[in-house]
Amino acid sequence: MGLPLFFRRTLAGLAAAALLACATPPQPVPDSGTATPALPLPPAAPGTLFDGKASAPALLRGNSRWQPVAWSELPGFDSDTLFEAWNAWLKSCERPGPVFAALCPEVRRLSIGSEAERRQWLLDRLQPYRVEPLTGDATPGLLTAYFEPELVGQRLPGPGFSVPLYQAPTSLKGRQPWFSRQEIDSQPSAQAALRGREIVYLSDPVQAMVLQIQGSGRVRVTEPDGRVRDIRLAYAGNNGHPYQSIGRWLLDQGELRDATWPAIQAWLQRNPQRVNELLWRNPRVVFFKEEALGEFDAAFGPKGAQGVPLTPGRSIAVDPQSIPYGTPVWLVSTGPQVNLQRLVLAQDTGSAIRGAVRADYFAGWGEAAGALAGRLKQPLQLWVLWPKPNP
Repeated sequence: MGLPLFFRRTLAGLAAAALLACATPPQPVPDSGTATPALPLPPAAPGTLFDGKASAPALLRGNSRWQPVAWSELPGFDSDTLFEAWNAWLKSCERPGPVFAALCPEVRRLSIGSEAERRQWLLDRLQPYRVEPLTGDATPGLLTAYFEPELVGQRLPGPGFSVPLYQAPTSLKGRQPWFSRQEIDSQPSAQAALRGREIVYLSDPVQAMVLQIQGSGRVRVTEPDGRVRDIRLAYAGNNGHPYQSIGRWLLDQGELRDATWPAIQAWLQRNPQRVNELLWRNPRVVFFKEEALGEFDAAFGPKGAQGVPLTPGRSIAVDPQSIPYGTPVWLVSTGPQVNLQRLVLAQDTGSAIRGAVRADYFAGWGEAAGALAGRLKQPLQLWVLWPKPNP
């Protein structure tokens, strides 16, 4: 979500704008982009396909225009496995916004329905809108990906495990800048303020950076008594410094022409003496809280900005000024890394996710998900699926 997002992600805080974006439905506007008083959508009979021209008005949503279209415009709509997306939708229904709350009983009932029933329900109850920038720019959007790292750590420092991950310090106050990454690594006063706040120790400072960029992760931790158990480290705040991309710095210095994670890792292998020089270019440090990772929790990702667990392959991070949390979205992206035509749910955000046609795809966890997140940067098209008005 270049470095992933949530950042390569720039992590502005996972839950900052959560459900407020869903509180007010978009207001219709004419094609000129000049706002006018809201006009009601026309009544729709079951299965009606708006033609996307005159049957329904365009909608203005923050920094985007939603243009109504026929269902036939959505590539791959007849072939997606909707059941996979339904699991993510059920999660959104745990904390729905007011627009979709009324549909959640039907969504739950259809969790045991057939694919044909789910598809017909979408046709009957929702209207697709193509998401466009307010400028009318036809340039495709951008799709990146993020993931949940899986790491190995120890509860106490020891040979090979000397890189701590911290709880938020008690002296951290709101958005006021605290010690920078370099100061935390080098100043005794900063280290004293964090003493006793260590959660686990990792073996590699670069792994710690990756975990902080992604915003959460799974750690197989060895306890002092030798027991081994899995935990999740969830985002709990940051030191108030702006995120700076280490990939961008390497590009600006002429060290790399390709700032993917594999290229950055190769550079680090060639320049082990410059690890701190690189990492200190990003002054932001992320703090975590420990969460249990039981069998059920392990089947889903961390909680996103909507406040519900993410579903691999079916959750995306969006700009909430363009698409409200909990909105079902038809996503299409074709490129060298992956070809996607599927239903996803807008359940997360990140400070690098800005703009109308911009999304970060939650790839899941583990090595394969990390590889995709490190490389994915493809053109993107989005259609929001918005409730039709009652006839």
